[in-house]
Amino acid sequence: MRTYLVFIRCDLGKTYEVAAKLAEIEQAPHVHSVSGEYDLFAMFNLDDDADVGRFITDVVQTIPGIAATQTIVCFNPFTNDKGLPNG
Repeated sequence: MRTYLVFIRCDLGKTYEVAAKLAEIEQAPHVHSVSGEYDLFAMFNLDDDADVGRFITDVVQTIPGIAATQTIVCFNPFTNDKGLPNG
C-alpha cells in the first residue's frame, strides 16, 4: 500500500461539495479543509501496483468543482510503533 497526499484547489463556492465527494472515495481515509493556496487536503491509500496518474485524473480530477491538484508521493511513515530504525 502506498500513500499519496493531494492538495486540491476548488472553484469558488464549491469546496464543501468537492469535499463531500472526496470523502465518498473508498481509498480516501482523510479529507481536510486547509488554508492557503489550496482549499482541501486529501490522503489516498492505493495498492502498490496502482497507477496513481490514472487514479488522480480518472477519479479525483473528474469531480465537478476541482480546479487544480498537486500530488505528493509518500515514502516512509515515521511513527512511534513503526518506521523508525531499531523501533
